[in-house]
Amino acid sequence: MSPMTEPEPMDPTGAAQRSGRGRHARPTGAGRPGRALLRAGVTLAAAGAALAAGGAAAQAAPAEPAGASAPDEMEPGAAAAAGLKSAVTNGLAPATDLQLNPLANTAVDPLNNAVGTQIADFKPLSTEIVTGPLARGASLGDLPVADQVTGLLKG
Repeated sequence: MSPMTEPEPMDPTGAAQRSGRGRHARPTGAGRPGRALLRAGVTLAAAGAALAAGGAAAQAAPAEPAGASAPDEMEPGAAAAAGLKSAVTNGLAPATDLQLNPLANTAVDPLNNAVGTQIADFKPLSTEIVTGPLARGASLGDLPVADQVTGLLKG
């Protein structure tokens, strides 16, 4: 004979109540040790990134010359203009030296072609003047007209 088990108790709605954890209950912390390690790792990574950023900023800050005025002694407009010039010069100037076409000097470069035509006795027209520098890996400062504009960014 098989042993008889007691029926599960019923709640007021008539549904059987289960003992212990419900079917969709969230697991307890004891069953998930990886969560604590993940939190600790993320916290340490964030702290390391903050320390590295602070160290880089301190390293990049120039030393104040003797007798220099404090930043709060400047006129607000002059301070804003100096800050804007410094931000543009130091933030955008390196971008003028980056190669514009990442596929330049490769076999799959779509700009490595030129189309030209000549009508009657007129001077021939070609797209090489536009696509040529890009196909050769030019940066923004190497382009025919843009180099004058980017010269302003470099200070």
